[in-house]
Amino acid sequence: MNVSSDISLVTQVAVFHNKRAFDQLVRKYQSPVRRFFLNQTLGDTQLSDDLAQDTFIKAYTHITSFKGMSGFSTWLFRIAYNVFYDYKRSLRVTDDIETPAVAGRSALVADSNLKMDLYEALKILKPDERTCITLQLMDGLPIDKIVEITGITQNTVKSHLSRGKQKLASYLKANGYDGK
Repeated sequence: MNVSSDISLVTQVAVFHNKRAFDQLVRKYQSPVRRFFLNQTLGDTQLSDDLAQDTFIKAYTHITSFKGMSGFSTWLFRIAYNVFYDYKRSLRVTDDIETPAVAGRSALVADSNLKMDLYEALKILKPDERTCITLQLMDGLPIDKIVEITGITQNTVKSHLSRGKQKLASYLKANGYDGK
């Protein structure tokens, strides 16, 4: 599907409340949105699925606010970014309390025989750095799309990417990966 088919599907959903058209959009974008959340939650599949579901519910209920000023995928990822931001903000109250599920997952990761785990590497990044890195390196988005999705200025996105890449390179080098 291309951009014009996305706009056609969005129009069918917004004007005719065509749920099949929305289902086509969900099938097209569910994997990228879920991957975005998997990277942000450091591999928590259940949380990623919940956040992705929230994203698609918000997209459906607010589809009439899509004005076509950017691509549908950019608009959808902006919703996903906001859903994740809202989730993280809701955790600030309980940041000092570690839940058993998180403790258990951390222990499993620590016990792993893997030399380097992607989510362990991503843990060293600040949340905005992780978002920018995953959107660029894992989702293949250009800087201007990252700016649209996050609302962060272009220079700040570039700074997050630069610092994030340096941190990841140092982490990888310290864990035996020399880039050869």
